[in-house]
Amino acid sequence: MKIKILIIALFALVSCKEKKKETVVESEEITPVQKFYVGTYTGEDSKGIYRYALHADGSLEQIGLSSVSNNPSFLIKSSDGNYLIAVNELDEDGTGYVESFKVEGDKLQSLSKSISGGAHPCHIVVTKGGHILVSNYTGGNVGLLKLDATGKLSDLLFLEEHTGNEKIEGQDVSHAHSAQFYGDGKDILVADLGTNELWFSTLDTESNKLVSAKPQKLLMEKGAGPRHTVFHPNQKWLYVVNELNATITRVAKNKNGFFGKKESISTLPEGYNEDNFCADIHISSDGKFVYASNRGHNSIGIFSVNQKTGELSSVGNESTRGDWPRNFSLSPNGDFLLVANQNTNNIVSFKRNSETGLLTFVAEIEAPKPVCILF
Repeated sequence: MKIKILIIALFALVSCKEKKKETVVESEEITPVQKFYVGTYTGEDSKGIYRYALHADGSLEQIGLSSVSNNPSFLIKSSDGNYLIAVNELDEDGTGYVESFKVEGDKLQSLSKSISGGAHPCHIVVTKGGHILVSNYTGGNVGLLKLDATGKLSDLLFLEEHTGNEKIEGQDVSHAHSAQFYGDGKDILVADLGTNELWFSTLDTESNKLVSAKPQKLLMEKGAGPRHTVFHPNQKWLYVVNELNATITRVAKNKNGFFGKKESISTLPEGYNEDNFCADIHISSDGKFVYASNRGHNSIGIFSVNQKTGELSSVGNESTRGDWPRNFSLSPNGDFLLVANQNTNNIVSFKRNSETGLLTFVAEIEAPKPVCILF
């Protein structure tokens, strides 16, 4: 009888340990809180850069003001995550500014500020080596700076001036809107909404200059207005969101290594004929879905990617539940998509279905003039 009781006790102990193991595994699978910064247009209720949190269930929480800054409309982090760099979208005697911060928990400590080289800088990127490209919208040019190991900015090192090509009504001068590094990290492309072209160059790290590639430019469809770009993970296809004609154009390299336009697809549902201006574009990490924001229709266009050809097919449009969606971002794990609605002062989170690409509304939170989301 004692032996029987001992066996039962041992079985219960083993069973208890197994349950504990299962509980630990389940807790490890829960997505942790993912924090992000919000860049804003200041004035009225906004004072600068804010810190928010995305919880595992998709709910949102405001942590607070990270740093006072003037029109920090676009944000980027250094490759080591220790520093944050923001544009100050201003026109002060023909220039705006770039500002660097040290990340200290949920706060940001301002470290340095340099001129951007042109008015109303609206986009910024940085390499692992610290080279920075800032796109100056009204200035119509692209400035080159460098971030040192302590997070401080150099003075303006080089300025790539753009001259107009195609005269679009209301956009008859250069408006550099975004830039990105690709390839080995030294190749550069710039989307210029005003000249209606993609501009190509290479970074010379020794002279700290941008050297024009050949061919230097790729003209987009008449009246398109390229704004932002994103590469497919395979690096063979580039997707360009066009602000003025509300389309996405696929661009691909030919056998000679030159970029060429392919097909374009509307970001809007069939039958919608009101004014609309595209803003931002992102692709899922697996390369299966592309998303683009529509200001006017106030939606996120959802597109599936043909993995053999790179062509896009419309999956649908999801309302952003706010007015004038600017920048949006996929969460680091790809489970959620967050949208900044500028005119209604709110950020909205959607659960993303990785199989269908579709978005399901989860939560929203107030935010003062939000225009950029950075995890």
